[in-house]
Amino acid sequence: MPGTAAKTTMRRVVLMLLPAAAVLAGFATAMAQTPSAAPAAQAAPAGKSGLPLPRFVSLKSDRVNLRQGPGTEYPTAWVYRRAGLPLEVVREFEGWRQVRDAEGATGWVLQSFLSGRRTALVLPWEVKANAPPPEVALRDDDRENARPVALVEAGVIASIHSCSGRWCRVTIDKFRGWIEQKKLWGVYDGETVK
Repeated sequence: MPGTAAKTTMRRVVLMLLPAAAVLAGFATAMAQTPSAAPAAQAAPAGKSGLPLPRFVSLKSDRVNLRQGPGTEYPTAWVYRRAGLPLEVVREFEGWRQVRDAEGATGWVLQSFLSGRRTALVLPWEVKANAPPPEVALRDDDRENARPVALVEAGVIASIHSCSGRWCRVTIDKFRGWIEQKKLWGVYDGETVK
């Protein structure tokens, strides 16, 4: 895992966009390693908490340490500074959760800094360095030809209200609408969220 000051600084100042090179490489790695890429119909194994593994959660705070191991005695790899950022819990150990972010980086976070509130990043794998981020239509219905309510940039955080397995009803800033599920990182392919 990168531990340089530049990487830490980059993580701290990210507000609307994710670093492009890391997103592309990390996303490919994350998707290849994600056991949840299996059909949603399969039951996920439960962790010691009784909750399924893997699963998506979000950060409660805008300052959360990602540690190299499950305890405060382990060094901090970097600090997340984006409340609501979706993370995937892949393992549990006592009060600690091993998480993976949209870039594919893994580390340990204290469970009390995580929320079950579902959020997602819009097209994080489409963010490119030195290029304007692509925009995605937030629609007023769950159809491709539905009227756009707003255009949102790749890399923004959406609060998930529900997902049908194909479309998700979300809120982004003051706008509420529908985005195709395949354009979100923070919900599994075919997953339904109620």
